[in-house]
Amino acid sequence: MSLSIRPATKDNWRELTKLQVREDQKSFVASNVHSIAEAQFGFDEPEHGHWDFHPFGIYDGDMPVGFLMYGYNFSHPKQQAFIIRLMVDEQFQSKGYGRFGMEKMLETFRADERIQAVGISYEPENDVARKLYASLGFVEPGEMLGQEVLAVLKIRP
Repeated sequence: MSLSIRPATKDNWRELTKLQVREDQKSFVASNVHSIAEAQFGFDEPEHGHWDFHPFGIYDGDMPVGFLMYGYNFSHPKQQAFIIRLMVDEQFQSKGYGRFGMEKMLETFRADERIQAVGISYEPENDVARKLYASLGFVEPGEMLGQEVLAVLKIRP
């Protein structure tokens, strides 16, 4: 098993859009094609500025098995990085690919001294996501982002 994350590019974006979660998980995550399109524009938060999005494929050798996307907003007062998406294709779930993707993102965030905290949000009924994020140190501060639960990981004091 040779795991890596690779940026979404003109050469691989189509194969990343073919990845799908199980039918019962579709309400938990946007499609990868939506995410890749969204990455072209980022997101403007009226009070805190612009988020730049960065999409990646999770690969086992040359096979795409998942997708992740994170954003940066170094002027945000609460979290300077945000994990926008994490999904693993239905054929490859429960094999550690999601944890690998999370660990690689956290490694990237820890290496950037501008990042004090990382945020992530998820549907309240997504217990698998909640357990994974909690096992990596994310804490729910009791806030919601729209209809999703917010969890935060402090990287630096």
